Amino acid sequence: MSRHLTLAAALLALAGCSLNDDHSDLRQHMAAVKHKPKGHIDPIPTFTPYSPYVYSAAALRSPFARPVLESEQRLVGRRVDVAPDLNRQPELLERYPFDALKMVGTLSRGGQLWALIDDGDGGIHRITVGNHLGKNHGRVVDATKSKLDVLEIVPDGTGGWIERPRALTLEEKDNN
Repeated sequence: MSRHLTLAAALLALAGCSLNDDHSDLRQHMAAVKHKPKGHIDPIPTFTPYSPYVYSAAALRSPFARPVLESEQRLVGRRVDVAPDLNRQPELLERYPFDALKMVGTLSRGGQLWALIDDGDGGIHRITVGNHLGKNHGRVVDATKSKLDVLEIVPDGTGGWIERPRALTLEEKDNN
């Protein structure tokens, strides 16, 4: 029954809309809109194609790293036989910049001292003398319970390589 009532109400509403055919105000508005001047759309601007920048200083010292002190350069000096072994398989800690690495502890096993290094990404790694770390071909040359001595091989700016000493010291937390 309610279906019939709904259908009858819908038919009655449609019939009421068509009884008054006086749409003169609507026709006048449509005519006014059609007689208005048409707008002008500017053409799409032309863009010059993107030319990528090629960074050619990848092998040079990072501008964000501390500069090599002249006293350190004179101490180690430039030797002709200094060059990184580019055919060596890189170790895991060579993915990280030296300044991002932190020494957080040591272990001793079988008479050998191992340093615990925090990579800054939540990983703790165990290394000892002879292991490599940092992006500048750094090699651990000495290890104590509080310090790692590292020798990096960096470009000297004239096409050669120099050895640069660096150190990681144990960071102790203050419990106060």
